[in-house]
Amino acid sequence: MTALAERVRAGWRVPTRFLPVVVTFSLFVLMFAGGGLRYESFASGQVLLNLLIDNAFLVVLAVGMTFVILTGGIDLSVGSVVALSTMVVAALLRAGWSPVVVILLVLAGGALFGLAMGAVIHYLEIQPFIVTLAGMFLARGLCYVIDLQSIPIEDPLFRTVAQTAVPLGEDLFLSPSALVALLVVAVAGYVLHMTRFGRTVYAVGGNPQSAMLMGLSVARARVGVYVISGACSALAGLLFTFYMLSGYSLHAVGMELDAIAAVVIGGTLLTGGSGFVLGSLLGVLVLGTIQTILSFEGTLSSWWSRIVIGLLLLVFVVLQRVLARRSAGRTAG
Repeated sequence: MTALAERVRAGWRVPTRFLPVVVTFSLFVLMFAGGGLRYESFASGQVLLNLLIDNAFLVVLAVGMTFVILTGGIDLSVGSVVALSTMVVAALLRAGWSPVVVILLVLAGGALFGLAMGAVIHYLEIQPFIVTLAGMFLARGLCYVIDLQSIPIEDPLFRTVAQTAVPLGEDLFLSPSALVALLVVAVAGYVLHMTRFGRTVYAVGGNPQSAMLMGLSVARARVGVYVISGACSALAGLLFTFYMLSGYSLHAVGMELDAIAAVVIGGTLLTGGSGFVLGSLLGVLVLGTIQTILSFEGTLSSWWSRIVIGLLLLVFVVLQRVLARRSAGRTAG
């Protein structure tokens, strides 16, 4: 009976690599349930969907950041690329360019920006922190070169997309941007878990030397994740443009930190090699829930969200360290 009980217990035990995602999901459920108990109209389907609507751009940004962090890198330029994308879109639309051409140009520009940073990081062996910090200043500076003032967007296509609601049932709807964000999560999950490139990304984050000895394309993975991050940043900028209907140099200030926080809270190791896109999505939902609770409360300063996020980030980093030591102990045993 004892052996049988141990087998049953082992069968119900959550694998260590899934534990951070389970913790994040549990935290999200508890926070949302707590908001529902405190505020009468909080626990509704539309409030839940609003978390996706209001944070669609951050979801896409966190997906790109997940790829980078899985390899053990970091990308500090994503917030500035979002702002630059909004400025390029607004300026080109004001000049009379076709919105389809503008969208394709911005996506291609984001990917090329990421390619340049990834190539410098890998081939010149410069720390990602330094390279992407330079990219952050460069992209933000280019925003001011385009225009110092906010540029409103009057294009009919952009305004139509911004005002469109996709019905999901009685009194429930999503925005096109939220649907795009969910599609990006699904595609990213497939790439990471069902393709050779995705497996290489995990291998490079786990041990780059071993991945190279196994014959994996380390260069393609390390450069590729920054291309993905740059493209996701540009796409997030487009979604942010639909959300704000303007281009402005001060858009998305500090958004790179929100993306990193969402990825870490979602369970991705900062040292690389372990994490899931679904966890990053849950991390964004946790951050969105904090903001929603504060807006329902009404009497608390918005800076409380930063305090709570900082505490959560610290807790999850400590959790990662504990799990890593436990895993190392089992391996040694």
